Amino acid sequence: MNWYFQRMRGGDKCPPRKPLSKIGWSWLGAFAGIYAISFLNKLLNLNGDDSLFLIGSFGASAVLIYGAPMAEFSQPRNLVAGHIVSAVIGVAVCKLLPDNVPLAGALAVSVAIAAMHLTRSLHPPGGATALIAVIGGSKIHGLGYWYLLSPVLTGVFIMLAVAVLVNNLSANPKRHYPRYWI
Repeated sequence: MNWYFQRMRGGDKCPPRKPLSKIGWSWLGAFAGIYAISFLNKLLNLNGDDSLFLIGSFGASAVLIYGAPMAEFSQPRNLVAGHIVSAVIGVAVCKLLPDNVPLAGALAVSVAIAAMHLTRSLHPPGGATALIAVIGGSKIHGLGYWYLLSPVLTGVFIMLAVAVLVNNLSANPKRHYPRYWI
């Protein structure tokens, strides 16, 4: 049994801090992407309680597409398809098991992960998108499959447009986005 606990020790050192230029570009992209979605809410006169263009999983997507734009998880295929697949699964599971949130939440996230693997669209925030469809409350549940269009697709496409614009402003070719579309 000691061999099992030995695996948990780790051995590598923490990588060095990223250059300030990378941190700055990451900040700019995340600020612009999340602000653009929030501004759309304000433009349409929606208050904070009705903020159906912005969901928590977009914060995690921002970390990936603006903070690690070269990562496989960050590419447009993964961003868009990962959220779509996960949203559909989350809504379907919520409709199937509306009175069993613990089971529905676990099933939505696990099936979404498997489906993203099968479709080669693994995007870690997709798990949160599926979970939000289950635990999101009456406003999210009331959307049904419209959840896919708004907030999911609306927000994803805004964030993708900002990622393409901001990440390509950098002169650093290691930041140019995307690496591939499909």
